[in-house]
This record gives sequence, structure tokens and C-alpha cells, in this order.
Amino acid sequence: MYHSSGNYEAFARPRKPEGVDDKTAWFVGAGLASLAGAAFLIRDGQMSGEKITILERLDLPGGALDGIAVPKKGFVIRGGREMENHFECLWDLFRSIPSMEIDGASVLDEFYWLNKDDPNFSLQRATVEQGKDAQTNGEFGLSDKAQKELVKIFLATREEMENKRIDEVFGSEFLASNFWLYWRTMFAFEEWHSALEMKLYLHRFVHHIGGLPDFSALKFTKYNQYESLVMPLYKWLLDRGVEFRFSTEVTDVGFEIDGDRKQATRIDWIADGEAGGVDLGADDLVFMTIGSLTENSDDGSHHEPARLDRGPAPAWELWRRIAAKDPSFGRPDVFAGDIDATKWESATVTTLDERIPKYIQRICKRDPFSGKVVTGGIVSVRDSSWLLSWTVNRQPHFKNQPKDQIVAWVYSLFVDVPGDYVKKPMNECTGEEITREWLYHMGVPVEEIDELAATGAKTVPVMMPYVTSFFMPRQAGDRPDVVPEGAVNFAFIGQFAESSTRDCIFTTEYSVRTPMEAVYTLLGVERGVPEVFGSTYDVRALLNATARLRDGAEVQLPGPHFLREKVYEKFTDNEVGKLLVDYKLIERP
Repeated sequence: MYHSSGNYEAFARPRKPEGVDDKTAWFVGAGLASLAGAAFLIRDGQMSGEKITILERLDLPGGALDGIAVPKKGFVIRGGREMENHFECLWDLFRSIPSMEIDGASVLDEFYWLNKDDPNFSLQRATVEQGKDAQTNGEFGLSDKAQKELVKIFLATREEMENKRIDEVFGSEFLASNFWLYWRTMFAFEEWHSALEMKLYLHRFVHHIGGLPDFSALKFTKYNQYESLVMPLYKWLLDRGVEFRFSTEVTDVGFEIDGDRKQATRIDWIADGEAGGVDLGADDLVFMTIGSLTENSDDGSHHEPARLDRGPAPAWELWRRIAAKDPSFGRPDVFAGDIDATKWESATVTTLDERIPKYIQRICKRDPFSGKVVTGGIVSVRDSSWLLSWTVNRQPHFKNQPKDQIVAWVYSLFVDVPGDYVKKPMNECTGEEITREWLYHMGVPVEEIDELAATGAKTVPVMMPYVTSFFMPRQAGDRPDVVPEGAVNFAFIGQFAESSTRDCIFTTEYSVRTPMEAVYTLLGVERGVPEVFGSTYDVRALLNATARLRDGAEVQLPGPHFLREKVYEKFTDNEVGKLLVDYKLIERP
């Protein structure tokens, strides 16, 4: 397996790998990583779909990419995925998956046209004082000290950031800045999370620094990601004969480890209450999704709070059993050992009263019933004790959603702190109480809040114990390599596998990149896996990001005016100098 870029590799069709007709494939879990891996086996590995089996504990595919109508409760989305144009592996996959909306088009075509016609951007990124504009003016507000800290982290080695927290490398000035407000609410970073992952995000998205304040960097699907991404891919796999075994919990994977050679030899599972399994030979490939950010999620209702489930978590228990068999299989407790540090809560609000959409429109400055971009990303409530954020995507967000309803998504980073209106922590609140807090911060008159929350909406809260587990401080070896050294027939895929690139986690891209690397490695596919977009090595992207991080403030050249004129002429008589001027980093005397 190797990485590549450019049209030569992107448009090439690999030849059929030698021996693929003798192989079978088994996937543990039916999240995006497994669905993508199965698609790459068929499309690029040219394996028959009938030789692929996907085992899933739940009764539907998709993993974290969910979106469902729960009887008697309402619509539920545990989260939403932000995407951008340089998710190279994701778009490489979905260029081959037919759209379920447009005849003759791919999912990528559908997505591309949608975002061309209706580009995403926010008109109100943050509020204070019950719905008033936070007046950030799109500025980052980084002091000189905070800017230097950012540069230091950017230039540091990965090893220097291992096992460090964000608040160990950034000071109070940075943590009080607009930049940190934008960053943490967009990506769900906490101050105790990994400084290494923060560094990887800076490198990965340096070309989008300028788009942080207004979300112009982002692109979204037409509907929730389950209906827009999972269903077309699931249907494509079914049409090619892939077998899905739902209600099947994989309990263990056996290995034969002989020196440097490692082979998966058995998968054990429980299906419909009965133990079962399959023995594996060297030609039986196993792709294991380890860990899970949505494991043990619990839904509340409009009248019941969601419960924090600290009990056994099947996906994590499976990884623990696997990890105990070889040091190269990772250290799951680094990520799943502190639920209080990895949990947060979200809620899906379905409006039933026509008054609520009017308050949404007042803040986002768009008609939420237009079918186009509404908030353009999350609206963060800067003075919320919960640090509450909310978003309304294009409506309808579900295909079967009534036309007079709006589905909004709300989440908080501080779920243990009493609210500003409800006076209770979010994790103790019913859906109705969460709605009250949200309406309060949208500026609904206090005398109307309780009535509107009781009868004007239906809200489903969801508590997720492990949702930010992959952000925990870590070091090399805590996550297993996608294909560990010596592995002959197995790979680890998903958010907790270590890609051989500088990509970052908590993205749909990472969930597609790791299985692509796994399939190409185990089958020897003669095509490059698209490398991560190289903006971190592009001087133009770096200069543009630097200018934005300084909020447009130019660097004044030293000395008296006549000397500054001479220095300026020396700067601008070459290509580098012209770039510095073009990006307004140097002030003309």
C-alpha cells in the first residue's frame, strides 16, 4: 500500500489482485468504516460481494452516522458530521455510489451540486444575552502570546505533544479567545483533551482557518447522514450480494502469533442469544472496528432524562480482549477509562409550534423552511453555563418529516453544570427542560418559555459516555496500526486505528481512510490511497492562515520611514516578498 495524489492515480483502475477469488472477508461492526471497506473490496479489490459478511450487534447499519424516527419519542440524531472538499478518501468512495435522489448521478454528484447551488456559511456564529449577537466580528482575538503558543504547537514534533493536555500547552489568554470558542464548539474539544490531536487538527485544516468564524469551510448533506450517506452505500452493497448479520455481537477474535507472523484464526459471536463463530484461514480476511464513540448511548424523552450508562460496553470489552493478546493491538483504556472526561449530551428538538421557528429565523437571519442553508453550522451561546450550541440544517432533515416542523440539534460541552434558566445540569434534564434552556438562550420571552417547551416541541436527549474518547491524551502505540506488523489476514479500522498518515479523527474521512488502507494493504491493490491534502506544506495556505490568525494586523517593519521604504523594496522584489504583501502580512511604509 502507498499514498498518492493527482489525477493519474485518482482515475486509474487497478487490475484484479492475485488470489482474490480464493479469499473471503469478515467485518466486525456495520459502521461507515466497515461499509466503506466492503465497497473497496468490491470496487478496487474486485472481490465478489457474496464472499463478504458484515456482523453487527445492532439491528441496522451506520454506526455513529444515524438518523431515525423513534416511535412515541420523535426524531433522533446523536450528532452531525461536518465535511469539506478535501475529504479525499470519502469522495473517492462516494463517486462510485449511486444517488438515491437523482437518476444517473452519484452521491458525490448530488452533494457537489447541492453545495454549489446552496453554499454553506453562517450569519450568526455566536450569541450572548438571550439571543443577541456576540459581536465577535469574525475575529479570533488572539494575543501575541496566544499566537506564539499556536505557532509553537504547530512546529512541535508529534512526540513532544504525546500525553499532553491542551491546557498544558496553551495559557489562559488563548483559552479566553474567540479562536478557542470557535474551535472547541466546532470540534468538541475540551481543555483536558489531547494536545497531539489539537496539533493534528491545526495541520489538517490549516487551509480552513479563515472559515472558522463563519463556517464557509464546511459542506453538509441534504438530509441527515444516515439517509444521505449510509442508505445509498448500504443499498449498493446489498445489490452486490454482501451479507449483513444484524443482532450479532462479536465477543472475541482469536489469533495465532508465531514470532513476527500474526494470523486471525477465529471469530466468536452471540446471535439471537446463541453462541456461534467461524474458524479462519490465511485467506479469510478480518476487518475489526474497535472501540465506539456511540457505545452505550442512552435516549431519554421529552419527559425523561437520558441515562449515563457506566456498565459494560460491548465494543470496548471486545477491544480489551483483543488487546490482551498482543502489545501491538493497542491500549483501549487510554480512551475508555474515564467516562467523566469523554461524555457529553446532545438533544434533537422537533418543533410543533409555529412560534419557535420565528426565533430561529431571528438569530440565523434565514427562513428555516426555505429548504436551503439555515444556521450554516452551530450557533454557540457564549455565556451559557452549559456552553450550549445548536444548529438547524437544511429542512426537512428527514425525508418523512412533516413540512411544518423543524428539526434542530442541541449539544453542550459542560453537562454537569446547572443551566442558566433551568438551574439543573443538562445530564439531569428531560427533553422538555433542555428545550426550556434552549428557548431561553434564543431570546424567547420568559413568560412564554415553559408553555412553549411543554407543548410546542418534542425533544429527545441522548447521553453518550464515550463520544470524545478518541480525544484523550495519547502516545504512539495506544492505537494499533491499521495493519499491524506481521499481520497476514486482519486489520483494525475506524477511529481507533492508527492511520499511516497525518490525518485526524472524528471525521467521516478517517472512517473511510482506514479501511481503504486496510483493503489496499491486505489485497495488494495496485492503486494509491489518496494522501491527506497537503495544505500544511503550502506556503500560500500558511500565509493566509497567519494573516487570519492576526485578524488582519500587518507586521510593521522597523526603523525610520526612509529605512522602512528600503527594506520594503527588498522584500517585494522577489516571489516570497510578493506573497507576504499579497496576504497583507507586511505593512507598506
